[in-house]
Amino acid sequence: MTQTPLDSAKRDESINNADKASATHVDEILKRAKEAIANKQFELAIEELTSVIGDEASNEEALYLLAVAQRYSGRNKAALATLGHLHQCAPGHGRAYQEEGHNLKVLGEPEVALRAYAWACHYNPALIASFKGQLQILRQLDRPQAFGQVSEQLLRLNKLPKALLAAIDLLSQGKILKAEKLCRKVLMQEPANVEAMRVLADIGMRLGVLEDAETLLSSAHELDPSNVPIHIEYIQVLRKRQRFADAREQSQKLLSSNTENPQFISLAAVEAMQSGDFDEALALFSRVLEKIPEDSITLTSIGHAEKTRGNYEEAVSAYHRALKTNPNHGEAYYSLANLKIYRFCEEEIATMISVLNETRLPHIDRVYMNFALGKAYEDKENFKESFKFYQQGNALKKAQSRYVASSMTEDLASQKAACTKELFEKFEGVGCQSPDPIFVLGLPRAGSTLVEQILASHSSVDGTLELPNILSLSQRLRRLGRLSKTSSATNYLDYPANLHQLSPQQLLEFGEEYIEQTAIHRNGAPFFIDKMPNNFRHIGLIKLILPNAKIIDARRGAMACCFSGYKQLFAEGQEFSYSLSDLGSYYRDYVDLMSHWDEVLPGFVHRIENERLIDDLEGEVRKLLSFCGLGFEQSCVDYHQYKRNVRTPSSEQVRQPISRSGVDQWRSYKNFLGPLRDALGDLK
Repeated sequence: MTQTPLDSAKRDESINNADKASATHVDEILKRAKEAIANKQFELAIEELTSVIGDEASNEEALYLLAVAQRYSGRNKAALATLGHLHQCAPGHGRAYQEEGHNLKVLGEPEVALRAYAWACHYNPALIASFKGQLQILRQLDRPQAFGQVSEQLLRLNKLPKALLAAIDLLSQGKILKAEKLCRKVLMQEPANVEAMRVLADIGMRLGVLEDAETLLSSAHELDPSNVPIHIEYIQVLRKRQRFADAREQSQKLLSSNTENPQFISLAAVEAMQSGDFDEALALFSRVLEKIPEDSITLTSIGHAEKTRGNYEEAVSAYHRALKTNPNHGEAYYSLANLKIYRFCEEEIATMISVLNETRLPHIDRVYMNFALGKAYEDKENFKESFKFYQQGNALKKAQSRYVASSMTEDLASQKAACTKELFEKFEGVGCQSPDPIFVLGLPRAGSTLVEQILASHSSVDGTLELPNILSLSQRLRRLGRLSKTSSATNYLDYPANLHQLSPQQLLEFGEEYIEQTAIHRNGAPFFIDKMPNNFRHIGLIKLILPNAKIIDARRGAMACCFSGYKQLFAEGQEFSYSLSDLGSYYRDYVDLMSHWDEVLPGFVHRIENERLIDDLEGEVRKLLSFCGLGFEQSCVDYHQYKRNVRTPSSEQVRQPISRSGVDQWRSYKNFLGPLRDALGDLK
């Protein structure tokens, strides 16, 4: 029998009602369980919570409350088993680590308990009980230096206003807007509270409003220049804004305050590396190794520096030294895999598997090792085993993510709704008229680094980085809409609808600001590249503020592109890549939005397909250069001979001649990619 739209609507309504009823039922049980724990009726709480977990196996609150009830009832080993499950569902759950510390302390395992308390404080710096737990154990183990350090941290926490402590707690739970409200309340009462500024800056960084975060941390540092955590976070936000010269200057000032502090030396080395001064960076890292011989983190950083410079053998050597010191250092294993052309030996594979199976690893090291093993078994052509590890690594990352594919679909649809032909006709001829920027965008792993390398090989083009400026501006406009709802200022709509409300003067200023802010990355060529892939979401904004910019859409076949993204562990910003179905949905949304830009801005975007580029390199290069208004240069065809620093995962690949080797790699995994195929539909 054919199902009508009305039948579908009734079915969806029925499902939604059932989901709401189920959620209400669970909430009632959780409420009763909390009351039972408060009344010391632990067995009743355990009974109630066990019934919830049977149906809601990943309910974080139910698992946490169950572990609490189990501990109070003396079932410490059962509590640890419950917490192990909770760690899988919510790797950053600070209170779960605190509970683990409590249980391990009772079971007489002080060293492991100490690590659990430290992780609790790492994920949630407001957990005073975890600081106290550390102090009890450190006194027991007679470690006065560590005891003094934790005591200072606890003293600082106890001095904070209760509202600020609550804000820190909320922030650790991902309740950002509630945390922001409390933070602003504290600053209304104490405008010079540097810790409140610091927390509000953290919120700004999480929301992508980097300018606000920088302003707050700069003010906090001026008010309290001896506050080391604030100074370090100020340096970090300068780096995130890619203000590398300023970040380096601040790191050198911090180092001058204590030239023997290994943390300060290491930070200065990182900032030197970000500024492109690799000789200075390596010299500083060597100083760290003098103070902390064979430190695995420092050695891994040296490997990163050598990789960026194109020194493959030196990078491998540094990563190997890191692993000799610390065989559990997942980042070094993954860094080897991320060289793309490195091959693991049997001994290395066996060590990684052993560490995964037997060691209590931090969550991120477990992620790193799973991705490294995925690459190791891919090279051995054991694709079933390879996919298992890629899948496990992605599942671990997905557990930390709050990404919702439907929300992204709605967000990209809002670009189509707001960025109409009428909008661009309204603002025709405004904005900054500079023709300098060439935006290379699209999806990660679609060949954008190759396109960038080709263009950067031209004498008139500077290669730069994945610049955050457009994304940061979009967040400012998004925030403009949010704040206008709670103030008496201009009533701005949400972004991108508020693009219609901007004035020609604002658009001009935004464009000029972009040119000014990105000047630091240029080396004197007439044109420069901005290779931030996610800028495809904001082509309308780019057109309004930089109407003469060039847009290059680097595209790759759907299955190849998505699976390549699935097996790549990105540093940040690509949360859609941890699920095959999310990847398929994102690719569809990307293609749909790019079709919209082609319709409303005909000729503004040049599409270069990775497969065509591989088959006809010179022909596609000529088209690309012509679109950019550049004359043909043979160096662009011989791009792999051009030596420059490359920071993306494709750094070693773009130093090789072009090859078809990666075009059909996904086919080896085709039996495991059903969710991706289903999500892509007719896009293959």
